[in-house]
Amino acid sequence: MQMSLPEAIKNMRMKALLSQESLAEALHVSVGTINRWENGKTRPNITAMKHIKEFCTDNGLPYEEIEAEWLG
Repeated sequence: MQMSLPEAIKNMRMKALLSQESLAEALHVSVGTINRWENGKTRPNITAMKHIKEFCTDNGLPYEEIEAEWLG
């Protein structure tokens, strides 16, 4: 089953065993930004997507699903 972008971002964070605060710090965004992404209120911009890709690569997490949802 295809995940939505908010679900994919939350799933990535849960796999990394991070709080919204910790992920926000890792991605250089505010906690509110992570919260809005996970609740589907806003979407990551291109800079944030680069940080997400880097985070996934560094932590051995899949990025493809997040990218596919973001592009879709």
